[in-house]
Amino acid sequence: MAERPVFIPSEEPDFLVTTKFVSFSWFSGFSVAQKQRSIASLHDNIVQSINKDRILEISSKSLTEEGVAASAFNLMIETRKYNRKYSVECAFQASKVFTSGGPYVDLLEKTSREAKKDERLKNSGRLVAFQFYQDTWPLEPKTLFYDWLYINALNKNQRIADAILRYDCFTDIEFNHEKSINCQAYSAALYVTLAKRNLLKEALHSPESYRKIVKSFKYNGAHDNIHNGVKLL
Repeated sequence: MAERPVFIPSEEPDFLVTTKFVSFSWFSGFSVAQKQRSIASLHDNIVQSINKDRILEISSKSLTEEGVAASAFNLMIETRKYNRKYSVECAFQASKVFTSGGPYVDLLEKTSREAKKDERLKNSGRLVAFQFYQDTWPLEPKTLFYDWLYINALNKNQRIADAILRYDCFTDIEFNHEKSINCQAYSAALYVTLAKRNLLKEALHSPESYRKIVKSFKYNGAHDNIHNGVKLL
């Protein structure tokens, strides 16, 4: 058995996203078929345990076209000002600032997989901030910058965004809450909540507006639940 978080656009006024943990049968192996068997088991158990049936897996292993398209590896950012196009994953990795290097903006020219595996990201010391063009982002709150990148990219890909809005909750089979912090499934749930509460336009107006809105709510992320010893099910 394994356990993964499911991210739900929150109906609680103090939260933007609700995180719950669900156990399921894990099918070992690296093939897409094995990953998709695990996804199917996870989703079946979500239906049974939390009574949600419109579930979208967001990853390159998703069983749906929109789930694959919404993956940070595939979701693209296109800048008119700089006439550039790159994935959310490349933008995130290219924005990392370390004690001994970065940001490595050349990663914007790489594939998502190449950017994520670049050795400089492992050998440049401690991560201290993110720098995306002229804006510098702190490490806290933990997913602030990643979510900002994701929801901006999603909002500019209307077909994918419209599909996302039709779902009740989101998963990412590749996300291990005990090892990772940022999660595209969490970001998607955040996008849905902001849209449903008519906060999306204001949040996307500027980094400052976004930070103000997000910080006005309590945070319920997978890694914080683990850190605090509280698991929701």
